[in-house]
Amino acid sequence: MGFDPWDAAFVADPYPAYRELRERGRAVWWEATGQWLVPHYADVSALLRDRRLGRTYLHRFSHEEFGREAPPVEHEPFHVLNGNGLLDLEDPAHARVRRLVAKAFTPRTVERLVPAVERLARQLAGQLLADGGGDLLTVVAEPLPVAVIAELLGVPEADRGLLRPWSADICGMFELRPDEETARRAVRASVEFSAYLRGLITERRTRPGEDLISALIAAHDEEGRLSEQEMISTCVLLLNAGHEATVNTTVNGWWALFRNPGQLAALRAHPGPPSSEKLSTAVDELMRYDTPLQMFERWVLDDIRIGDTLIPRGAEVALLFGSANRDPARFTDPDTLDLLRADNPHLSFGAGIHYCLGAPLARRELEASFGALLADGFPPLRLVEEPQWREGYVIRGLERLLVEF
Repeated sequence: MGFDPWDAAFVADPYPAYRELRERGRAVWWEATGQWLVPHYADVSALLRDRRLGRTYLHRFSHEEFGREAPPVEHEPFHVLNGNGLLDLEDPAHARVRRLVAKAFTPRTVERLVPAVERLARQLAGQLLADGGGDLLTVVAEPLPVAVIAELLGVPEADRGLLRPWSADICGMFELRPDEETARRAVRASVEFSAYLRGLITERRTRPGEDLISALIAAHDEEGRLSEQEMISTCVLLLNAGHEATVNTTVNGWWALFRNPGQLAALRAHPGPPSSEKLSTAVDELMRYDTPLQMFERWVLDDIRIGDTLIPRGAEVALLFGSANRDPARFTDPDTLDLLRADNPHLSFGAGIHYCLGAPLARRELEASFGALLADGFPPLRLVEEPQWREGYVIRGLERLLVEF
């Protein structure tokens, strides 16, 4: 089976196809989407830091100059929202916005959230226990990051049910070749979410609180403040990136543990508190072993050479995180889940200027979630049925994960 993101069997286990791609070369042309696939760790890591690539090209070229068609006008609300977020900005705009966001989203902000994160993780684990089991995805994995991001932003509890559907609809556009219905849902969610956040920002301007939106409003430097659109895009990115990655790492990670009972038994034996080094090491290995974000795309802004292949300006490369994280040139026995793996520079949080700003918070959430379900005295989980994978390859996760005690 070759590389085919629309094939259910490939999505369920893409790693044999990645092995084949790595054997074929350092850059492999893929006709279906007109992209160069980059499967090797060393190349993916280097290209994430290479300024000849960009998440956008519009800071240097028009669509016409770059040989690309402009997106349909009716998709504009999505592209305005997405294009003003940190993930899709390039310098100098990226450096300015990231500097200002970092003033608000500080390590102290994350540490202040930790007690609430751990308390909520215990509550969700307790609910699963009280129910005698259920869907780990909907009972534990999804509610935790949504509640944490909502708490961080200061979203009232009554409105928090709006966030997950908006996030899911917007993230549909990050898949390969999204259809028109996916685009329509993403545009609608972009409009609704933006309007909601604009109202929150207006309220916080007159009544600031301890939340991130208030801090973003207050953040400034010699170049000024964040625009309202930059604040909105930052908040949406925090939800989408933080939520999707954390949810999929949780359920994909538990599925990996169930398939590796020896590793699960070793982790269950004295996992320690949620912040323990052992649990932190295990979380990194679960992120490496079954990467939640499989592909990260970049535009070629200036000609580059990958191995013997010259890739011209205007082309697009697809950096295969899932393949890089299983590359035997970097990881010993990469197809083996080793929860004690100490040398583990996985690329699941990216690298370079677009390294995930929310990585420290995501780690805390994952450690709290796994720690609560593995705590001393908590009965062991057992898989009820083999899960099915959702449609979609770029953001890869399970439909559900039914467990019992």
